[in-house]
Amino acid sequence: YAMRARMAICYSAAEQFELREILLKDKPESMLHCSPKGTVPVAVVGNMVIEESLELMLWVIAKNDPERWLNDLDKSLMLIDRSDSEFKYWLDRYKYQVGYPEYSQEHYRGKAIDFLVEIESLLSKHRFLLDQVPRLADVAIFPFIRQFAFVDKAWFDQSEYKRTRQWLDYWLADASFEKIMTKRSVWRSNDTPVYFPGAAN
Repeated sequence: YAMRARMAICYSAAEQFELREILLKDKPESMLHCSPKGTVPVAVVGNMVIEESLELMLWVIAKNDPERWLNDLDKSLMLIDRSDSEFKYWLDRYKYQVGYPEYSQEHYRGKAIDFLVEIESLLSKHRFLLDQVPRLADVAIFPFIRQFAFVDKAWFDQSEYKRTRQWLDYWLADASFEKIMTKRSVWRSNDTPVYFPGAAN
């Protein structure tokens, strides 16, 4: 979820955020004070706390949307809801099968594939999920397709989902993706601030 929020922030460049990398197994008190649920991403904007990645995406892109990612918003939100609920449910079991021993990894992959079939069908109609250019759905969903692909990359690379592979490759080669994936040190309270996006980044 944090990945797609960072993609939106990088794309919009409407707000400059102080970036704090944290370890989920060692959450700083300052984070828990702002957001007791203790999940990422969490953004503090003045007196407002945004705790959901999709909410943060919508908030920051609404401020500056140069490529009109928010066009076809209703369609995007419907597809994102499918991804965040049904697909993510099976993806977690496929990726962390050891924690869900009731069924095999192949079983969970088969369940998750139902969503890939839908993605492949959408991509047979246009270059991106909803149009010839990216929309919110593309950016919100591709991190989870990436997770799915890398559970068993050899299987994914030879799978029948050619259009999905090409679509994923587009995002993995995107300059914004490279930027957000830059490794940074875990934040400590006395660290010099690192801002994202911006020249200091």
